[in-house]
Amino acid sequence: MNGWRSWLKWLIPGIGVKRWLLLLMAGVTLISLGLALLLVDIYRETRLPPLVYLFTLRFLPWWARVAIALIAGSVAVVVAVYQINRSILAPFAGASNRPLADLVFEHHRRRHGIKVVAIGGGTGLPSVLRGLKEYTSNITAIVTVADDGGSSGRLRRELGVLPPGDFRDNIAALADDEALMTRLLKYRFADGGLEGHSFGNIFLSALSALTGSFEAGLAEASKVLAVQGRVLPSSLHSGVVLMAEVRREGSSSVIRVAGESMIPKAGGKIERVFLQPDGLMAYPEAIRAILTADLIVIGPGSLYTSILPNLLVPGIVEAIRASRAYKVYVCNIAAQPGETEGFTVEDHVLALEEHIGKGVFHAVLINEILHNHSAENVVKYVPLASERSEVWNRYELHKAPVADEEQPWRHDHKRLGQALMAMYRAVRESEGPSSPFGKRAETPG
Repeated sequence: MNGWRSWLKWLIPGIGVKRWLLLLMAGVTLISLGLALLLVDIYRETRLPPLVYLFTLRFLPWWARVAIALIAGSVAVVVAVYQINRSILAPFAGASNRPLADLVFEHHRRRHGIKVVAIGGGTGLPSVLRGLKEYTSNITAIVTVADDGGSSGRLRRELGVLPPGDFRDNIAALADDEALMTRLLKYRFADGGLEGHSFGNIFLSALSALTGSFEAGLAEASKVLAVQGRVLPSSLHSGVVLMAEVRREGSSSVIRVAGESMIPKAGGKIERVFLQPDGLMAYPEAIRAILTADLIVIGPGSLYTSILPNLLVPGIVEAIRASRAYKVYVCNIAAQPGETEGFTVEDHVLALEEHIGKGVFHAVLINEILHNHSAENVVKYVPLASERSEVWNRYELHKAPVADEEQPWRHDHKRLGQALMAMYRAVRESEGPSSPFGKRAETPG
């Protein structure tokens, strides 16, 4: 039964196969007609030996000869197509061992899926990409360029490239063979001159040098790794520095901390973050992706060091406001040490509003905390203060069990993808396919 279902997928409208099959059949028919006319002419004009005459089946009624010819021809065509599929096309299916029809159908479905833009960084953004790539290949990940720690920071300082770490992780998340790509791109050298560097960071840096620019290197990496979507920087400025104003406990003064990697270590309450130098510009391709998106997902990720560094790039928030997409902020499941300890969901939203204004997104997706004593002992969940909070007069509040069972402080990518698509479809169905989602957002407040 599954085999027949797989074959029937070739007949789905718009998949781009039936039209060529019909053309093939027309061509074979014309060739067969020409050969038939030739054979008839030879048969009529030439005296045939007895054995050849027997082979022509003239001793059978005409309808029997036609039926035998049609059945034999059909069997030959089916066997030939099947063997061609195995011999020529099957290697392109990769190591999945799945029927080619299933792979073509999924590729067609994802290629015609909605346009998604996901904004963030760190470990949260790859979860969104993994979850949504099951539904569409029209995904654009917009990644922060303020990372200055570890291998990424070293390459940034020594080679002058954009920090490749977050790009590496998100390219791996969108790759076809994700398991192998993740292991390869995250492989970290343990000794020698490359000690501490990951293969993916060096790979992207080398491609940037070969192609002449970081964005061209990203595009080539996406082709090589068969990425289902694309990963873009929020800005092409390689000298972006994330700054923070931090107030330490018991102190009336505010200290200024420079560097994304240093902010969580400052040991105080983050009151404001901003970018230096002045005059930064958003990457034009990122702006275009935002303006043409159907769904924009902000987060999850470190609020001050992954999400806001993207939104603070001039032009990004303005593009989000202007976009007709449905816009969702995905709140973290657990508190972020050094950044959001003691924060409620409402605190996350208010912190975003203080930096980028009100009404940038339509809805907030939070984890529906299921009763789990073992998880509660190790996870500092981000609580919801009250469903009657005035914040929820401005935004839709959605709850869904999106936590990973093994790592309950992180999102499960399948559950997260399902929840986001369910929210999008519900709005589409309630407002109609031509509804401009952008009208749902408030004016800046």
